[in-house]
Amino acid sequence: MNCFKYLLFFLLPLQLLAKDFNVMDFGARADGRTKDTKAVQAAVDACTENGGGLVLIPAGKTVVIGTIFMKDFVTLHIEGGAVLMGSPDIKDYAENTFRNQYKNEPHMDKCLIFAQDAKSFAIEGYGAIDGNGHPENFNNKTGRPMMIRFLNCQNIHIRDVTLINPAAWTSAWIYCDNIVVDGISIRSRVNHNGDGLDFDGCTNVRVSNSSFDTSDDSICLQASDPEKPCKNVTVTNCTFTSKWAGMRIGLLSRGDFESVTVSNCTFNDIQDAGLKIQMNEGGEMKNMTFTNLTMKNVPRPVFMTFAQQRAFVGSPEGVYPSMKSMHNFIFSNIIADNSELDKDAAFYITGMPGHDIENILFSNIQFIVPGGGTAEDAAKTDIKEYTLDVLEGWWPEFHLTGTLPAYGFYVRHVKGLTLDNIHIYRKGEDARKPVFLEDVKDHHIKSVYVNNQSIAEKDIVQSNKK
Repeated sequence: MNCFKYLLFFLLPLQLLAKDFNVMDFGARADGRTKDTKAVQAAVDACTENGGGLVLIPAGKTVVIGTIFMKDFVTLHIEGGAVLMGSPDIKDYAENTFRNQYKNEPHMDKCLIFAQDAKSFAIEGYGAIDGNGHPENFNNKTGRPMMIRFLNCQNIHIRDVTLINPAAWTSAWIYCDNIVVDGISIRSRVNHNGDGLDFDGCTNVRVSNSSFDTSDDSICLQASDPEKPCKNVTVTNCTFTSKWAGMRIGLLSRGDFESVTVSNCTFNDIQDAGLKIQMNEGGEMKNMTFTNLTMKNVPRPVFMTFAQQRAFVGSPEGVYPSMKSMHNFIFSNIIADNSELDKDAAFYITGMPGHDIENILFSNIQFIVPGGGTAEDAAKTDIKEYTLDVLEGWWPEFHLTGTLPAYGFYVRHVKGLTLDNIHIYRKGEDARKPVFLEDVKDHHIKSVYVNNQSIAEKDIVQSNKK
């Protein structure tokens, strides 16, 4: 008996530390109309001050808030059937939540959930966070708050929750370390710029078992600070649908990118590109693998560019960073079915004159294309380079290029290219070549087939134009 009493005495402090902080106990009305920002923040503050625990959004309740600030050791737990909803009034969003890192986009500076220099916190549960970001509530003039922004945080978990209806990006993770995102669902279609997960200068990132339906890039890897690399990132077992890209790596790219693995994912009805890999602003990008991917209606399964452009909000006008390097990429075990799309469906990789992308390997690829390319398309030679005069302040996007003179692979300004066990299935006639190489050095073409027929050297256009 004495041992039992001693055990109870020993466990009592642990029980207190594990206490739940129900927002209803802090005065939340949770009626879907009353703004409960103060009550939710009070629960978060009490939780962290008592050593951590759960801040509870109870089942069946809709809790409306403006900006709240996450703190150390707090788990925001949204029970099944509960909704944490953003206020429709921009005045309820705080000013001191850092900023959007892209130039010319200050209308996305505010956010709903913010944390800075916080550690070991989480958002979890089978409920939803609803940004309430409909155009009648938020536009570029009023401001369009992001749903989540974390700055200089570490040991962060987001699990199982559904994130819907942000007015802009769903989340921005800036200079954070040790991130786990698992089992979440993002639906961000009610407004534009509806990115899913944006990791800027983050390290040790693991995203898994999640689904994305977004009006902009579903996952972005970025590097806005030359001293903050985006490094050690894995994405696995996810599904993507997007009005723009499934995954974009780069664009905002003043820092380095290294050690990225994407595996076992499906991409469906992506309007721009499945994997969009773009180095712009002076960092180095290297050592990435993409394997076991299935794509359907994704016009450019891989769109890779090495160009020069300013994306960072603090970049001085007219000053462009130097270009370093992009190298060591593997794409393997990919099925891309574009039979229902138009002729502008291809793997498109382009560096710049004097700035090659190096060491790219494609292996075990099945690519189904519609055909439809004309003799005029095949003879096209004015494929625009992504130079500053062409970009004119815009990003290097496919619409600046137009129809390519190839229906399978168009590769330009690359050193070290391998195509191995590539099967292209063409549904209709096409006057273009399946593979077009321009200024490609040290290439190795092995086992490339069109409609199960091995293609000859004459079926590959090789141009030495630089």
